[in-house]
Amino acid sequence: MIPSTTTTKRRTGSVPCGKRTEFGYAKDFHDQYSIGKLLGHGQFGYTYVAIHKSNGDRVAVKRLDKSKMVLTVAVEDVKREVQILKALSGHENVVQFYNAFDDDDYVYIVMELCEGGELLDRILSKKDSRYSEKDAAVVVRQMLKVAGECHLHGLVHRDMKPENFLFKSAKLDSPLKATDFGLSDFIKPGKKFHDIVGSAYYVAPEVLKRRSGPESDVWSIGVITYILLCGRRPFWDRTEDGIFKEVLRNKPDFRRKPWSTISDSAKDFIKKLLVIDPRARLTAAQALSHAWVREGGNATDIPVDISVLNNLRQFVRYSRLKQFALRVSLNYEEVVEKEKNERNKGY
Repeated sequence: MIPSTTTTKRRTGSVPCGKRTEFGYAKDFHDQYSIGKLLGHGQFGYTYVAIHKSNGDRVAVKRLDKSKMVLTVAVEDVKREVQILKALSGHENVVQFYNAFDDDDYVYIVMELCEGGELLDRILSKKDSRYSEKDAAVVVRQMLKVAGECHLHGLVHRDMKPENFLFKSAKLDSPLKATDFGLSDFIKPGKKFHDIVGSAYYVAPEVLKRRSGPESDVWSIGVITYILLCGRRPFWDRTEDGIFKEVLRNKPDFRRKPWSTISDSAKDFIKKLLVIDPRARLTAAQALSHAWVREGGNATDIPVDISVLNNLRQFVRYSRLKQFALRVSLNYEEVVEKEKNERNKGY
């Protein structure tokens, strides 16, 4: 059986932490900001809109519950994410980091607020269904720039997928921003990661073989490009094990509709990213020079076949159903854990 992969980091630490953990961040979050509407939530907390009390600036704040950080590694993950956001802040396609705070109960990570919506939602909302290879190339180019910036800093993103990118604003020329670095990690030259993390559809074969590096980000962008151009996943099965077997087989379909209408240059680009041997795969920098994706390249601005948008709608719907099911499962586990803790208190 192929090991399962999730969007959760390995949990190997055993030293209990929790509310007594000291992060060393600023302590005056509530003096500076007031929390507004909820934007979303994850394993350790929630993300909100917040308002700066002095200047009225709107920001995003990720509020992480210290009581859920029961292992040392969970604390290390939060500190690492802040370190990564600081390192990458200033890049045009990375959400800007402003500050980190903590108090007795929470850690607060204050970032740029992105209100332009998710990548696939933006594509599907285009008027007159005018979505072209050129539109896809613009998106992919920005993702490659993020990967390249990570790799220059000795970082691997490790979870490249459409859901981890938001548009800064609703403007047509709004930049795309990478917003989630929760699984990202530093790596020394020549070293490999030996754990399995990421998201099933986008995970690279070398991740499943437990010998991965920066090249795995490029594979994931190849998968995203395939989805952007046909609306389907290149590797699919009803189970995670089945998906992983398809990834290792590496036989994406370029024959079904709409691939006959997609340019040879686009297909060549994808094939050079979805190379099973990471040493033979294009690097992020090399991929940015490919004729299909580079600025002023040969990606056509002719609208893609309508089947692409129909496929993308189904893909988005299916992905959100899975996310909803996972949230229900996590909420149920939280309830069970809470009841267990209450029972233990009784003894």
